[in-house]
Amino acid sequence: MKRLLRGFLLAFVAAGLIACGPAKKSVYPPTVSIQQLVVLPNGQWRLTVRIQNNSYGEMDFNSIDGQLQIAALMPIRLHANFELDVPPLNGDVIDLDVLPTDPMTVALHAIAGKGSAGSLGYRVNGSASAKPEQEKQPRDFDFSGNDWLSPVPGIPNTYR
Repeated sequence: MKRLLRGFLLAFVAAGLIACGPAKKSVYPPTVSIQQLVVLPNGQWRLTVRIQNNSYGEMDFNSIDGQLQIAALMPIRLHANFELDVPPLNGDVIDLDVLPTDPMTVALHAIAGKGSAGSLGYRVNGSASAKPEQEKQPRDFDFSGNDWLSPVPGIPNTYR
């Protein structure tokens, strides 16, 4: 009887120790937004894309693949490969050059002279590939968001 009791006690202690392993940190999809848009002399746009890690653990981002839509115009592709380690509940940026369509360029120039009173809506959506801190392989996280771009007073060809 004592052996059986010791066996149950040993199994109970072992199960308790196994349950004391590290807690799994919650993982949530990132938020992607345009922090700044600069019109380059060759007509391309240099986007400063902010990737916000909304998880409780570090995430190692390595690519985004999505679309940028200005106003209700035809969207253009956003794609970049990079290495970016973002701490929990923080964000970081990457620069991405894109070639806008002619209607997008016209829409941006239409608000350029209005200063901070002018604004142009945009939408980004797609997926970001990242490896959460406690996982061995990266996985894709969908993102979708919309906001406004306005000319930066005193800095030509720059929008935030």
